[in-house]
This record gives sequence, C-alpha cells and structure tokens, in this order.
Amino acid sequence: MGSLFRLVRVSDCKTNGGRAFASAGVLAAALAATLPGGNAALAAAPLPAMKTQQVSVSGLSSGAYMAVQYQVAYSGSVVGAGIIAGGTYYCARGSMLTAVGGCKGADVAELAALTRQRAASGQVDPVAKLATHRVWLFSGTQDALVPPATVADLARYYAAFIPAAQIQFKNDLAAGHAMPTDSYGNKCDALAPPFISNCGYDAAGQLLQWIYGPLQPRRAGAAAAGKLVEFNQAEFLAAPTTHGMADTGYVYIPPSCEAGGAGCKLHIALHGCVQDIGTLKDTYALNAGYNAWADSNRIVVLYPQAAAIAPMPNPKACWDWWGYDDPDYSIKNGRQLRAIKQMADRLTTGS
Repeated sequence: MGSLFRLVRVSDCKTNGGRAFASAGVLAAALAATLPGGNAALAAAPLPAMKTQQVSVSGLSSGAYMAVQYQVAYSGSVVGAGIIAGGTYYCARGSMLTAVGGCKGADVAELAALTRQRAASGQVDPVAKLATHRVWLFSGTQDALVPPATVADLARYYAAFIPAAQIQFKNDLAAGHAMPTDSYGNKCDALAPPFISNCGYDAAGQLLQWIYGPLQPRRAGAAAAGKLVEFNQAEFLAAPTTHGMADTGYVYIPPSCEAGGAGCKLHIALHGCVQDIGTLKDTYALNAGYNAWADSNRIVVLYPQAAAIAPMPNPKACWDWWGYDDPDYSIKNGRQLRAIKQMADRLTTGS
C-alpha cells in the first residue's frame, strides 16, 4: 500500500493561520476511507528505511516518563534525553494510583539500585552506558500535575549514573503543565489543550542543543521545509490500539535527510496524554518546536503515537509508564518500548 501514498511537503499544503491542514496524515485518512473498513494503518506509508545516527529521546508528561523508561532500557543506543515534567525510572512501580499522583516521594536510591539489578540481569542495557548521556530537564513552577519535586527526584536519580556537568535542570520559569515554546500555544501558566504554551521559551531548541551541542540556528519562518509523513505503526506492534498505541504515527524528514538519512541525527519526541493523533491529529508534531531545528540541522524527528483504551485503563491516550497494558512496560521486552525501538532501528539501520 505504500506506493499509493505520496509523500507531501508540509510547505506545499494549504494553511490556516500558519498551520498546515492538508498534511500527509490527512491524505492518508482520505485514502483509508476508500478502503474496506476504513483502516488508516493499511493506507499509511511504511516507515522509511534510513541510516540516521546519534539517537536521542524527549517527552512531555506521560511522554516524559516514557522517555525515561526508553532511555534506561536502551541506553546503549541513545546519546541523551530531554524530560519535560517527568519522573524517575519505574517510579510508578506498576501502580495507577502512584502514577496519578505523579510519583511523589519516590525512593530514588532504591530505584537506582533496582536499575542496576535489572541491568545486571539484562532486562535493561548496562548502566555504564548512561554515563555518556547528556540530559536536559524542565519543570514549570506553575505545574499542577507533575510537582517540581518529582522532577527534582529524577535529577537525583540521573546523578547516580551521569556526571553532574552533563545534566541541566531548568526550573525557574512560571510555566504550567505543557510544552513550552516561544511562538505557539496558550498562556504560559495554562492547563488546557493542546498543552503547548507560548512561554517565550523554546524548550525543543534548548534540549536539542544541550543533547547535541552547538547547532545551526533554526529555520526561520512558519513554513516547514520538510515532510511530515504518517506511517503504519501496526508493523511494529500487532493490533496496536489494543495495547495503547495508535495505528499510525508521524515522522518528520527535513530535505537534507530525504536521500536515506546518512549523516543525519534521529530524535524521538513523545507526546503527552490527550496530545495523540486521535485527539489532536498532527498538532503536537507541527507545533512543539522540533521541526524548525530539524530542518537546519539534519535531524529526523520520530513522533510515535499513543492511543486511548476507553473507558479504562487508558482513556486519555497516555503512554504505558505504569503498566496499564504490560507488566514488562519498563524493560527492553515491554511492548510499547520494543515497538518504538524497532521504529528507531528502521530509521538508523535501514532494517
């Protein structure tokens, strides 16, 4: 079915207030409607095989907790992480109640010891691999959902494995629970969809520059240069919607990476709850702030997509960072983690 799906430049699409609304994802949905059962996964393109390198990961809220699980589980293939309103690895301990409370009062020393035990048994990569990572943390002072103390706990957890000079913690901005940008979204202290806030602060740019070092200035202007492609996630996890992942996800490919991606970097950006494709379509992928940096710095951005399982156990399309679907959610064998890793492998090894 991939041959039926034409890749489309976001800049070629019509806009409404600067936002592309005839994206590749919309065209995929239109094609899906012509197929028996309207299956978007069947209509979407396969994720392209590429040869990117220097994989990093970031996330907001449930995506932040998930990014921590991914970073720890696959530390050998990751160079760094950006965590916005997230907590310590395995802090939920399989409990929804603990997760809803934002992992307040996590026992950081015990969780660090557990991480070492899991690494020794091969459930996660060796903790020595974490020592080279660069980590950027953010906590808004007005965040009412994930307390600043929870992110501070995460900073202490990282300090058990990563030198202090490689950890940056931004915690002095009067931001609410949202992705901070310098050009798009709600008031900075708002708690409302799409959970992207204009704080006069470019979090995506800050975390990418901390992880990768000095970068070229981001592409100027609202029009994207690259392609936002909707791809089939069911290839990486059978019946994904029964396991909290959407049938399709997004990948942003800048023009300089279209020819196979050799020499390009890969960044995995994980949305938060109720920011998924089923709720907000491509709003997060287009407006979180990553793509302008991707265009000028040869970075492919992978936007995997979670999905709701309603009415329970996951009505808000959060990532599985507490075990609503899988008791192995925090180790390499976890369903969602493994699916995302296979996506990253497709984009880095071409397989």
